[in-house]
Amino acid sequence: MSTQSALSITDGELDAAARRYELAGHDGAAAGRARDEFVSALVPFADRLAGRYRGRGVPYDDLCQVARLAMVRAVDQLDTDRGSFTAYAIMTVRGALRRHFRDTSWDTHVPRAVQELTLRLWAAVEDLARELRRPPTRAELAARLGVSGDEVTAALLASGAKAARSFNAPVSGDDGAAELGDLIGVRDSELEGLDDRLTVRELIARLPERERRILTLRFYGNQTQVEIAAATGLSQMHVSRLLSRTLAWLREAMLSDQPPPWAGQDEPDATELDMAVSRVGDVTVVAPRGEVDADNAERLRAALVHCCRHARSGVRVDLRRVPLLDAAGVAALARAYGVAHTSGVDFALVAPNPTVARCLRVAGLAPLVQRG
Repeated sequence: MSTQSALSITDGELDAAARRYELAGHDGAAAGRARDEFVSALVPFADRLAGRYRGRGVPYDDLCQVARLAMVRAVDQLDTDRGSFTAYAIMTVRGALRRHFRDTSWDTHVPRAVQELTLRLWAAVEDLARELRRPPTRAELAARLGVSGDEVTAALLASGAKAARSFNAPVSGDDGAAELGDLIGVRDSELEGLDDRLTVRELIARLPERERRILTLRFYGNQTQVEIAAATGLSQMHVSRLLSRTLAWLREAMLSDQPPPWAGQDEPDATELDMAVSRVGDVTVVAPRGEVDADNAERLRAALVHCCRHARSGVRVDLRRVPLLDAAGVAALARAYGVAHTSGVDFALVAPNPTVARCLRVAGLAPLVQRG
């Protein structure tokens, strides 16, 4: 059966065409071409069935798509021994169209039984109103439909769910009238911060247990650093450093698409600052290790000033092992740079982590960071 002949099949020839397609078999490439031709021939028939439901609130193109897919299912389940293919195809397509209306034309999901009862209900209302010459009661509707009063009530309530009202609909017919949404609910002042609160909660869950406990004691228990130190067995200065480091990490993580790794997870808890000094050619490399704060910044300043005064050509401060740098540490670096500049020595900072790099940017020392 050629494509040209297939496309010219009329409704009266569908049963004969179905019989020829069934006899052609369903194996091999020829069978696939025969199926495509048969389905193509059925497209106009499916579109005509869809056209009978036109103008009921569903786009015609959507109806055609539903009808065509149903027709394909009918072809896949073809068995002419069970009766007329035309009748079977019509029932299949109509059933699919009705299900589509039931599932998509209601703005709110309502059980199928209630939907069908709602349709019967309004027909019964019209019939009884003509017979009684007054609006029928719920008991009279229940008796006419053969259902209980509660089912009638459910159907009446469901009838309002078919078309939901928009929050942007005006309350009255005036153009400047208030919208329906303006009269419902109240403004939630905390709604705008909901995303931030959820993000902070997830980030806190990533912190080590010790840091989570310190944050809880400080911001939920309202304890001072001295009280937290007593509760955790740490020094007050160590608690201060941990709080600063944790809050700096949280701020950076809140501003990043991907949270940075926890910078302090592999750092020692000791307050001592270790420094390694080496020479690469004519350049002196100072590599501090540990947190730099008011307790040990003077040691770093003294070491850097000494190196800057005696370096041959340059000083590099390797910050990759410094997880935290406070104002005293920034002041030590600034002082060392001043001495290097006066001595004509090249001075640069190398490999700061994101937290330290941010402190350097705020302090105006970012130009000293060596790139690459």
